[in-house]
Amino acid sequence: MAIDIKVPALGESVTEATVAKWMKKVGEAVAKDEPLCELETDKVTLEVNAPAAGTLSEIRADEGSNVEIGQILGVIAEGAAAGAVKAPAPAKPAASAPPSTAASRPAPAAAREVASAAPAAALSPAVRKMVAENELEPAAIPASGKDGRLTKGDVLAYMEKPASARTGMTQRAPAMQPASAPQPAATSRAAVEREQRVRMTRLRKRIAERLKQAQNTAAMLTTFNEVDMSAILKLREQFRDGFEKKHGVRLGFMSFFVKACIQALKEIPAVNGEIDGDDLIYKNHYDIGVAVGTEQGLVVPVLRDADKLGFAEIEKKIGELGRKARDGKLTIEDLTGGTFTISNGGVYGSLMSTPILNPPQSGILGMHKTQPRPVAIDGTVEIRPMMYLALSYDHRIVDGREAVTFLVRVKENIEDPQRLLLEM
Repeated sequence: MAIDIKVPALGESVTEATVAKWMKKVGEAVAKDEPLCELETDKVTLEVNAPAAGTLSEIRADEGSNVEIGQILGVIAEGAAAGAVKAPAPAKPAASAPPSTAASRPAPAAAREVASAAPAAALSPAVRKMVAENELEPAAIPASGKDGRLTKGDVLAYMEKPASARTGMTQRAPAMQPASAPQPAATSRAAVEREQRVRMTRLRKRIAERLKQAQNTAAMLTTFNEVDMSAILKLREQFRDGFEKKHGVRLGFMSFFVKACIQALKEIPAVNGEIDGDDLIYKNHYDIGVAVGTEQGLVVPVLRDADKLGFAEIEKKIGELGRKARDGKLTIEDLTGGTFTISNGGVYGSLMSTPILNPPQSGILGMHKTQPRPVAIDGTVEIRPMMYLALSYDHRIVDGREAVTFLVRVKENIEDPQRLLLEM
């Protein structure tokens, strides 16, 4: 009996998707609910699971093709053996191969072990590039992605470890050349590929559309200030271990900034509002979007009713949304309905930037790198950990006075965290 694999419902206002990747090939056995392929929409990437056990007998929508809800992606022949297909044994070198062929590309024992231990899941282009540029062995890096896939975050975490702490295989050993082999001639500049053309993903196209929409529609301005991070750093140092022991999560900067922004939004409601035609909408709820960078692009999952969450709850929720973003598990509900956005370019080393609005929102706060700088304190010069803050806002609904006041309130709350407890 043949069972069709159909495109599922993709979420509100989403009717079309692109087949990003097939995880199974025609003729391979599949188990019920096993992931078969990934669909990429302009908001999220989702997996299509097998509706029944059997064998994948047909693929009707190849990778890169556009599909609509209800369209048939492929066909499963039900009732066939649904056990895992064994990988074919590695081919043995031909006995007639000349000795020079085998000698030209010998592999050390460690490299052979790594090759045999490498995960079956294919590396994404971004991960493959990082591994190649840093001459790392994928099998030596602990993988946290679905089905044992290696993520960009896994590689970054591995690279941050000292060399002595890296377990497993070491970096690739260069292939040995026989002493008599002539050195290859230098590759001519013309023979090197000068550029690469890659089709833009739906998510990237959607990001581009929304950013351009913000520039074309909103009267966008940016105001700046700087904040002394001394009090926050001291508070984190004082309560770091106790906080993590009690709540099971680290006390980061983001929970302080979420709380500080909510206090400022309550005082300046226009920054939490939006324009809908000829109407101004002022919102009495605080759903804070937190920008997260992924391999596919920037996404902004939303902390629902963040004003009702404590510091630990905010940190846990941000961590959960971040993991879902990196693993491609965010849902439409995770990404819609935000009233204000916070973007932390400081994690990438940015010292100053002008963030672009996330429409239809009217405000976005840009955080940046904390950097020791000389500042004047009571007539003397001191070295303090300073951070530049940037607030981009829609001047159609937010006046300059309101924007500056909002940013000053955020600064005051961060420099004196006790104000957050007293809601001042």
